[in-house]
Amino acid sequence: MAEKKLRIKEWSFPKIPWRTVALFLAVLGPGIITANVDNDAGGITTYSVAGAQFGYHLLFWILVVTISLIVVQEMCARMGAVTQKGLADLIREGFGVKTTFFVLLCLIVADIGNTMAEFSGVAWAGQVFGISKYIIVPTAAVLVWLLVLKWNYKSVERIFLIACSIYLVYLPSVFLAHPDWHKVWYYTFVPTFSLNKDYLLMFIGVIGTTIAPWMQFYIQSAVVEKGIGTEDYPYSRLDVIVGCIMTDVVAWFIIVACGATLFVHHITIQTGADAALALKPLAGKYCTILFGVGLLNASIFSASILPLATSYYVCEAFGFESGIDRKFKQAPVFYTLYTLMICIGAGVVLIPHVNLEAILLLSQVANGILLPFILIYMLLLINNKKLMGKYVNSPVFNWIAWTTTIIMIGLTLALLVTSLPGL
Repeated sequence: MAEKKLRIKEWSFPKIPWRTVALFLAVLGPGIITANVDNDAGGITTYSVAGAQFGYHLLFWILVVTISLIVVQEMCARMGAVTQKGLADLIREGFGVKTTFFVLLCLIVADIGNTMAEFSGVAWAGQVFGISKYIIVPTAAVLVWLLVLKWNYKSVERIFLIACSIYLVYLPSVFLAHPDWHKVWYYTFVPTFSLNKDYLLMFIGVIGTTIAPWMQFYIQSAVVEKGIGTEDYPYSRLDVIVGCIMTDVVAWFIIVACGATLFVHHITIQTGADAALALKPLAGKYCTILFGVGLLNASIFSASILPLATSYYVCEAFGFESGIDRKFKQAPVFYTLYTLMICIGAGVVLIPHVNLEAILLLSQVANGILLPFILIYMLLLINNKKLMGKYVNSPVFNWIAWTTTIIMIGLTLALLVTSLPGL
């Protein structure tokens, strides 16, 4: 009997692999942070409008886009761990200075537009809480600037991870909206598609807003700065997968919340702030508050990362010192570029009567122009055996990656073409 009890006790309390947990926590950060920044002001607006306009019909495609996001982010993280170089650095070495200069010039222009879009999101969040954009936008800009300028990498990364956790405020908003769960699960696992022009445009928007060019540069630079090598990479890969799943779970919840309320009552919206304000009479003030907090967090979070990503890859490409752990005197170009991006992004949004929706549209179009080039460069680099050795893509994974890339290129080009009339 004693032996039997001992066996039960041993099976009841299995040993926890604390070393594995510790190693995962040590590399945690780049994957989760990069993926969650994808749910920026533009992403939240896209998902909110998708739910309001088409209800639950686009939920299945969130599952599909999650796979695409994991594939692309994993490749960049792997290149960073193997080569210990950023993506801009590898493009310069592999394709020459002229190509790098052209790509980076386009990326800087696109990222300035993206930064403007993020501060537009801050202004929209201010509308939800009754705060003037002339107060909330400069305050957010100063906080974002001080965060990176005054703190080291570990501290900044912890703050970014906290910001990632705030995205969870969207989860309770779904239950406040009281969706029809039978329909929710049906449309999550059963694909629906339509050739209707409005549906096609929204479908492209939901897919195309998930993968942005700057994300690939940032995650690879973050992996390098964190010092993640090939021995730690299995844990870094898990970080990427968790981050991608987390960000698209949030997207799924936003679509469900808006589909259960705005779609049912035939309410049209244009921005994430419109969604938050429209939810008040339908799901209560707490749902509006949660949406507003989520939008503000996403906008400030992304307004921190986007200029940071730009500073990283410009300095990497041309050999300037970079990194949050360095002081301003040690990396003047890095911090000057970061400061200019924030000043321009926030400054344009503060112009009276500026069209914030147009800024958001233009930033998405700029991303659409660049994404095909970046994806092709990535795939050529990661399949270079001299560069990656045994860490090149396997045949099966390579097939998936190229298929994903071709699909993303097609959808992005379609998004660009369908967006032109709106300009």
